[in-house]
Amino acid sequence: MGHRTETGVVIVGTGFSGLGMAIQLRRDGRDDFVVLEKADEVGGTWRDNTYPGCACDIQSHMYSYSFEQNPNWSRSFSPQPEIFGYLRGVATKYGLYPLIHFGREMTGARWDEGEHRWHVTTAKGDEYVARYLVCGVGALHLPQIPELTGAERFTGPAFHSARWDHDFDARGKRVAVVGTGASAIQFVPKLAEQVRSLHIFQRTPPWVMPKPDHDMPGWVKKLFARVPLAQRAYRDFLYWTLELRAVGFNGDRRIMRLAQRVAKRHLDKHISDPVLRAKLTPDYVLGCKRVLISNDYYPALARDNVEVITEGIAEVTENGILDKSGTEREFDAIIYGTGFHVTDGFDHLDIVGADGTNLGKRWAKHGMQTHLGITASGYPNLFFLLGPNTGLGHNSVVFMIEQQIRYIAEAMRYVEAHGADAIEVRADTQAQFNADIQRKLANGIWTRGGCKSWYLDSQGVNRTIWPGFTWRYWMRTRKLDPADFRLSRRATASPRTTSSAA
Repeated sequence: MGHRTETGVVIVGTGFSGLGMAIQLRRDGRDDFVVLEKADEVGGTWRDNTYPGCACDIQSHMYSYSFEQNPNWSRSFSPQPEIFGYLRGVATKYGLYPLIHFGREMTGARWDEGEHRWHVTTAKGDEYVARYLVCGVGALHLPQIPELTGAERFTGPAFHSARWDHDFDARGKRVAVVGTGASAIQFVPKLAEQVRSLHIFQRTPPWVMPKPDHDMPGWVKKLFARVPLAQRAYRDFLYWTLELRAVGFNGDRRIMRLAQRVAKRHLDKHISDPVLRAKLTPDYVLGCKRVLISNDYYPALARDNVEVITEGIAEVTENGILDKSGTEREFDAIIYGTGFHVTDGFDHLDIVGADGTNLGKRWAKHGMQTHLGITASGYPNLFFLLGPNTGLGHNSVVFMIEQQIRYIAEAMRYVEAHGADAIEVRADTQAQFNADIQRKLANGIWTRGGCKSWYLDSQGVNRTIWPGFTWRYWMRTRKLDPADFRLSRRATASPRTTSSAA
């Protein structure tokens, strides 16, 4: 039999979202919460992705908590070990480790209408009962491996970039890489230096911009350590510079054409072979798919031991890959840089709401819908961090997380101040929010840029991106609007009374 734990709040996940929520509760003077983590350490995406070259593609001085600035970032765009170390340091500083239950993977949750509490189940059979449930599970945690015919027949090592096999020694090997997304463009240059040959199977070429990366000079680190205001000013400068990019993403084609020229020049500078250049030139508008940044990806592709294959994969054989033109190549290893389950990442979670409906099934049928990416109608006291339509193509998602943790903490205080037990967003509020957001997205580059991307769900609807400026999101979430919600109380002792809306 599993263990039963009763608490006030269950937070799921220990990436930027889950730790941020736990810190917010700590700062509000609460310690009636537990954090469930499937792994044995904190860090989320930054713990799991340990592939060579893994780094952030938003400047670290922005991709960090505003209330926990780090003057010691070694580079403008910090490598994964530093970000992972930062998250461990933050968890230690705020005394979160004793409140984190490691090795606990949430498998489902059920709202008990009588108790007005969530019953959360885990893979090991433990049960957690709490008034509030906060999901900080993130979108980039379920690796997506394409279903290729014969993949199971391959006899060599085969792994996804987010499950990197560090026992695999690439030196002198013949390696296939499937996919050319954000992870692949970081590990391909590292691999290219070690392997005998590298074949990259590309479906759609990404737009790649130069990466304005540099070492942080010693004097800057000293200045930021001594004068936190100087670091805040630098962060503000980064924020507004990144924020300007939203103008292009949201329909101003002139800006995208300008950016596209920069990306095209970047490609032409490093790739002189006209055949390879043609393979690497996208046929859709920049920004439609995630824009990637790298200074060493194109030079790696120009190497003699690297080949880009665009014919598509017919099947995987015992010793290699057969492409659709009929060419079979032998490989010692296959590495998948094929991204994550983003728009269907919640399908596996068995979350059952007030009316007995399963959230994953409802979303699979009608598309992922919430209010502000945080609350879902029919699911009282359930909150999401970086939920649907709060991802970004142009700025730091940590900024979005900070607005959300503050908003969720306010919602909890609001429930308690009114002597209620639960808060639930109204269905019409949620419908209005989704209608507004989809109208804005319809004019954006993601819908009209001429590509298919992981931002879109199976119906072709963008359930991932927040359209427009993040300061607008900050305005929307700065204060909880009571008109958007319904409060309720537990039924009193008499079995005939139903829960009354406050």
